[in-house]
Amino acid sequence: MATKRRPIRPQPNMNFRPGGPDVLRSEAKGTRPTAAPTSIREIFVMMIMHVCKKTIFFDTNLKVALYLGSLFIVSLIGDFIPFPKTYFARSDNLFNVYFVKIGWGWTLLFTVPFLFMTSYTLCCGDMKKLLRHHAPRIVIATFFWFFWTKLFNIIETSYGRCTVRNFQTKSSCLKAGHLWSGFDISGHAFILIHSSLVLIEEARPIVKWESIKEHLRNELHDRSISEPSSTNPLRNLSEEQMKNLKFLYERLTPVIRILFIGMSALQLLWDVMLVGTMLYYHRMIEKFISGIIAIFTWYFTYRFWYRSSAVLPDPAGSGDFFYQRDNKDAFVFKRTNSITKATTSSGSRGGNGGNTTSPNQIPKFMGMPLYTSAKTGNYNSQISSNLNNDTI
Repeated sequence: MATKRRPIRPQPNMNFRPGGPDVLRSEAKGTRPTAAPTSIREIFVMMIMHVCKKTIFFDTNLKVALYLGSLFIVSLIGDFIPFPKTYFARSDNLFNVYFVKIGWGWTLLFTVPFLFMTSYTLCCGDMKKLLRHHAPRIVIATFFWFFWTKLFNIIETSYGRCTVRNFQTKSSCLKAGHLWSGFDISGHAFILIHSSLVLIEEARPIVKWESIKEHLRNELHDRSISEPSSTNPLRNLSEEQMKNLKFLYERLTPVIRILFIGMSALQLLWDVMLVGTMLYYHRMIEKFISGIIAIFTWYFTYRFWYRSSAVLPDPAGSGDFFYQRDNKDAFVFKRTNSITKATTSSGSRGGNGGNTTSPNQIPKFMGMPLYTSAKTGNYNSQISSNLNNDTI
């Protein structure tokens, strides 16, 4: 009696994984190390971080436009129509006395340790690179804060006058209980906008910061089986750099998260206090000019100097490897990474913002790669093609 012939090759719809001597273990599906189970605490932290990122990384270009538009329109209305008095109209309110008047100190309190911890991690523990390529950004920002606020004070003092003619200097006029009338460019508006933009730019390393953990896990796995990766941004690091990066990332990430949450809350407070300044303090022209100066300073340093010039310092988020390939705000202008001097797609800063594609790019589903390498994908495609063309 005739029996049904068994197929030489399995049917393409059968649930099996192609294998054989031609498929390396590192190329087979399921060989990548999986992430550890996520705890409830970790999920809660990630939720808070997500909210903070949405708050502080609101479209910066749109935020700048809102700053200028609000300074002009709201302040102009306030010059002719007094707004209802609130708690923020009092110059001795809690936020004005303990936060705005020492606003740059609060900004440095969160920004400096955040910059040092993230940059130290991205430089794989190289303190010289940190001090040379990243620390100058805070020094430059502090210099412009000091320069502009002092210049505003000089302009008001030199070109003003007392309401009583007998007093020729501002200090003597104020000590006598009189008012000094001058062109008082709003130092508060400048500090609030300048501080907000510095906080936003210096917080950018937190974007995709969690992906470093996955890169570390995959790269350590590839090195353990002597299978070099062609896509991992950590592939060019030495063993010593990998060791330092793993140690620093695990030790500093919890503190970096806390500092980032504080930076997000502080940036939100600066925006709220800026609204109070628009409503109750200074004339429109004084606030509008200070806002233009603050935005010009931010654009010149963070958007032009650090991103397009070959002169140090580097932009925030740069280091011995480049992990923000899909961050549209990471690098807007052309600039070669002065730390790595890399020209590969993972480290280059081309005009397309690093979003380069290659013919061997691994396909993804819901953000996860379908294959562990392009070679595996090509092999499986070849297997499927052979099965479809096979006749029984």
